Order: sequence, then structure tokens, then C-alpha cells
Amino acid sequence: MSAAVVATRTDLPAACRPIVDAAFLSDPYPAYRELREAGPIHWSEEFFGGAWLLTRHEDVESVLRDPLYSARRTGGWVMRGSEVARQELCPFQRLFSRAMLFLDAPDHTRLRQVLNAGFRPATLRASTAAIERMVAGLMDKLDGVAEFDFMEELARPLPARVIERLLAMDGVEQQDFLAWSEDLAAFIGAPDPDSGLKRRAQSSLLKMCAAFEELLARRRAQAADLPDSAGDDLIAHLLHAEASGKVESGAEMLAQCAMLLFAGHETTRNLLGNGLQALLSHPEQWRQLRQTPDLLPNALRELLRYESPVQYTGRRVTKDLVLHGCRLRRGELVVPLIGAANRDPARYRDPDRLDITRREGSHLSFGHGPHVCIGAALTLLEAEIAFRALLARWPELELVDAEPRWTGNPVYRGLASLRVHRRG
Repeated sequence: MSAAVVATRTDLPAACRPIVDAAFLSDPYPAYRELREAGPIHWSEEFFGGAWLLTRHEDVESVLRDPLYSARRTGGWVMRGSEVARQELCPFQRLFSRAMLFLDAPDHTRLRQVLNAGFRPATLRASTAAIERMVAGLMDKLDGVAEFDFMEELARPLPARVIERLLAMDGVEQQDFLAWSEDLAAFIGAPDPDSGLKRRAQSSLLKMCAAFEELLARRRAQAADLPDSAGDDLIAHLLHAEASGKVESGAEMLAQCAMLLFAGHETTRNLLGNGLQALLSHPEQWRQLRQTPDLLPNALRELLRYESPVQYTGRRVTKDLVLHGCRLRRGELVVPLIGAANRDPARYRDPDRLDITRREGSHLSFGHGPHVCIGAALTLLEAEIAFRALLARWPELELVDAEPRWTGNPVYRGLASLRVHRRG
């Protein structure tokens, strides 16, 4: 396309086949490669009724940091459908749209400053020993067990326990919030969620928020009776911010609690599972890591690049603009394909090869710019502790199944199960 020609989405040919099909859910990278080689930008009707797909590292990185692309995108996502459906889903939209993840400055900046206090380096260092004990306890339960599901026994419970601790979630059953989170993940992961997914997600979000309402009420009463007992957990920081007017009571407070609970374990669980599967399916990389454990921080960055737990995100265009010869209209959706950007050969040499010694700059798996994942350091801490324990205690791990069993969620790429065998 000539630089002088500006195309709109109606000028572009329709996609010859769906992008998100069974082959994509098993292995999205051939589809990303095909899209990337065909051009940097594509219009697809498959995503939320229509979206611009970006495939290249440079563009994805730019959009994630550019305020011309807004994170406020839940309205068209949740409220598409009939008037009756929109009315039914108003409680969902009211809460979902208030989460920091879906806000722009200045609201996003205000809430992020509040929550940053719970993710300070000193706070994370203070959590290290507790996380180490959690990992050791989960592994101790498997003494004498030769074959097990790594997802069920370690990758799923560990981040759930960590976020429970950081939120001081007394009285909330882990199995309940994991089930609620799975309904939210299914909704977020659907390229065009149907009414059933929306209703289940709304029900689970409302149940999650009801549990937090009870927890917050107890904590407020406790603070009133014992003013010096506030604590240093994330709920304490939010309550302090509420008291000082930095966080609104009601929907805004509950939305942040729900977001922290959901996001606090989804990415970590999938990093643990995807990372171990990638290493064990590349035995030479696992051996190298066993021989040189100091490579682990670098290896984690490569595992995130190679098999990103978050494959894409979304932004809304805030004003008409032209990108790669295409006219993007205000309000249209842009989907930066993070998984494609992380395999861009213009950014990484031999990008489809796993190389734990690779040093070619950062990946985009935690996002970029003002919305970069607030819990990235915590996720890396949990993963480093878990993998160091695996290398030390179970160095002879092997995969049981040659083919991985993926969950089928195109956004949150992760494993339904990962059966491993422990020799020795």
C-alpha cells in the first residue's frame, strides 16, 4: 500500500479464515507469523465485533505506552447485545469498568500510587521466607510420589496462597475464589463472549465482591477497635487510602480488591506451568539450568518471552489517526498481539528457539508503559523461588505426556494439566 493511500477497515479484504481456531489454541505462533509476514496491521471481525490487530514488537510496545490508545474498553465488551442484556449486565459493568486495569490517567495513576505500596521491594523481600515455606510445604506433600500433575499440586495453589497472604483474606475459601477467577478468565479470554459467559462472569464477580465486602467490614471494625492494628497487607493500604479520600468506597474499592485477587495468581500460575513445560520439552535447556542455576533470572525472562502467559490485550483509539496507511477511527478497538511481538524476528534472533542465555532486551509479557503489570516483581519472585526448589529437589523431572494440554483460553495461555515424573 502506498504511503499516500489511506485505507479504512471497510477497504480491507475479509480474513480468509478465523484466527482463533483449534490450531491457534494449541499453538498460536504459526498464525502470528502468518499475520506478521502479511503486514503490521489487520482488521478482524472476530475480536469483540471488530478490531485492529497489531503483530510487530515496535508497534505493540508503542501502543501500550501511548495515551492516544485508551485502556477504557469494557463498555463495548460487556454491554454488546440487546437492551435487555445490557440492563441485566449493568452490575457487572459498574464493577468491571472501575478496576485500575481499565482506567486511564488520572484515575489509573491515583490508584496505582495507592497499590504500589503493597509491592515495594522491601515488602516483597519480607515475603520471601513465607513463599519459600509455601513451596517447601507443597513439595513435601509429594514425597514418595513419582508421578503427579504439576499444575494441580504446585502451579495452581502456590500463587493462590501468596495472594491470600498479601490480601490477608481470612474467611474466604480458596476453592471459591479460584472458581470465580476461572469464570472471569473465561470471559476475558473469549474473543467475543456470549451471553452465557457474561452472566457467569457477572455472577462470579458479584460473589467475589460480596466476600470482599464482608472482609472489608471486618477490617474497618477491627481498625476502629484497635487503631494500631492496621497491618501492611494490600487491604490495609486500600483502607488507609479510602480513609484519606484516595480511593472511593463502594464499587471502586471492591473493583481493586477483585482485580488484585484475580490477577494475583492467573499470570503466575501460567508462568510456572508454561515455563516448566518449555524447559522439560527442551531437555538441553533444563540440563543447562541445572548445571548453572545462576541463569535462572535470565531464564525466567526468556520463558516469559517464549510462552507468554498473556497473549494479547486491548486499547480504544481516542481520536482519528493513521497507522501503517490505515485510518483508525476514534473508539475503534486495537488488539496488540503480545505473543506475536515476543516472537518478532525484527526484535529477536531466531525467535522461535528457546534460549535461556538470550540477552536481547525485555519481553512484553508484563505489558509496557503506564499499565505495566503492577505485580510483575511478585510473579518473578514466586517463579524464582519455585524453580530454584525444583532444580534443587527434583532435578530429574521429566514430562509424562509428549503433547501439552492447554486450557484453550486464547488470552491467558496456560496448561490444563502438566503431568511430570520424578526419577530418583
